[in-house]
Amino acid sequence: MRVLSPGKLRGMEQIASARGVIAVTAIDHRGSLETMLKRAMPGQPIGFREMAGEKLRITRALAPLSTAVLLDPLHGVHALSHGAVPGGVGLIMCLEAFGYEGHAEGRLTATIRDWSVGKIKRMGGVGVKVLLFYHPDAPVAAEQEAFVRRVAEDCRRHDIAFLLEPMSYPIRPGIQKESAEFAREKAAVVIESARRLGGLGVDLLKAEFPADPRFETDEGQLRARCRELNAASPVPWVLLSAGETFDVFQRLTAIACQEGASGFMVGRAIWQEAMALPDPTAREQFLATTGVSRLRILTAIADAHATPWTTRFADAGSGPGAQDGWYTQYAE
Repeated sequence: MRVLSPGKLRGMEQIASARGVIAVTAIDHRGSLETMLKRAMPGQPIGFREMAGEKLRITRALAPLSTAVLLDPLHGVHALSHGAVPGGVGLIMCLEAFGYEGHAEGRLTATIRDWSVGKIKRMGGVGVKVLLFYHPDAPVAAEQEAFVRRVAEDCRRHDIAFLLEPMSYPIRPGIQKESAEFAREKAAVVIESARRLGGLGVDLLKAEFPADPRFETDEGQLRARCRELNAASPVPWVLLSAGETFDVFQRLTAIACQEGASGFMVGRAIWQEAMALPDPTAREQFLATTGVSRLRILTAIADAHATPWTTRFADAGSGPGAQDGWYTQYAE
């Protein structure tokens, strides 16, 4: 089993509970949040102030109940400067730029300009997250894998946890991700992506549910898909919400955690309805009541059923510190 270096070990510990269960609130949304606010406040400009303000509201309400928060450097760090992230809550920062380069059937990931793994570590981040559009049969699959290896090497050099979020997409022209056509291949894509990418220096996978519950409704089959994903992934994995409604995500979280997931990273399933309200006070009230209640429900499910992330790695007692003079070989 793989042994984690000191920085990665501490990072993974700081994004999880004492039992090793991960309950992260994701607030690194950019385009989707901007779109929501434009709909809620038609005719009003949505710039840095509005985006940062909403992220501060979300963080204040939900960070205290999370094991960690996922923020972006564009608007999210505003919440840090206002003390919205308690000291005992881990900080994960995204690295990837919004959207993708290339074309719809061959998507390439880029990093945020003037942003880096080193800067994330310097500001106190304990984890680096990358959303990676990926399809094992895409013509750019090898380029995306090379990108993952480069980020993994940066994370190794700075000794910080690397969280990868593979995002499936259709590579046949004219096929939409939400279609029945793609639903038939989604499980295979998600599972094979975990198998291929999980061994490239990644410490944690933020995985899609390996089926589309709108088209695949048999619970036994959904559980079997999660077991396949759990067997395929060489590293611990958590479930992402992918904009699902809360009721759907609650059900999927229970299934995933019962079949091997180490928890969840949830965003819009918790707070998306708040962003449809035109009044900031109403948005804040929604977060403080419904949002908090939803996060408590998901955390209770994970606490009861999730597999601790530590089961995928060797015991810390076999790590570098167990050897005399280990620090002489510790990378500068």
